[in-house]
Amino acid sequence: MTGSSTASGISIRPATVEDVPQILSFIRQLAEYEKLLHAVIATEETLHATLFGPRPAAEVLLAYDGGTPVGFALYFQNYSTFLAQVGLYLEDLFVIPAARGKGTGRLLLQALARVAVERNAGRVEWAVLDWNEPAIGFYRRLGARPMDDWTIFRLTGDPLRALAAGRGPATS
Repeated sequence: MTGSSTASGISIRPATVEDVPQILSFIRQLAEYEKLLHAVIATEETLHATLFGPRPAAEVLLAYDGGTPVGFALYFQNYSTFLAQVGLYLEDLFVIPAARGKGTGRLLLQALARVAVERNAGRVEWAVLDWNEPAIGFYRRLGARPMDDWTIFRLTGDPLRALAAGRGPATS
């Protein structure tokens, strides 16, 4: 995907390795908004390795208003066995407060949708905190629908390591 501009002056482009400090800044700002800053352990070094190393784990689109970075979308490929197609999972979408209401979030999602279509992806998915009503309303207005019949599970830290080592509670 190449960079794109709009009449509003907002442009979207794929991130490059030089953008790692800005990406980390956006991650921290998003975490602060979500009251999860304490959970951020990402560093410029780990982002460099995971986003621009030999096997990139994710990709990033950056939004600019003129020359000022105002938002980002970080995503990665997933796979649907039911569709037998790749999909894209939007891990993070963030627009700085001063740039909200100008269509920046929509432009980031539009650019991501273009990437999905170009790659013949069957869908784009993401999670949103249940208290984030502004985001939920925004996503609904775009035509996205919540998957209320699914619950996200997460395995991290000691339980993850215990399962990998064959330790832990018995399974049913």
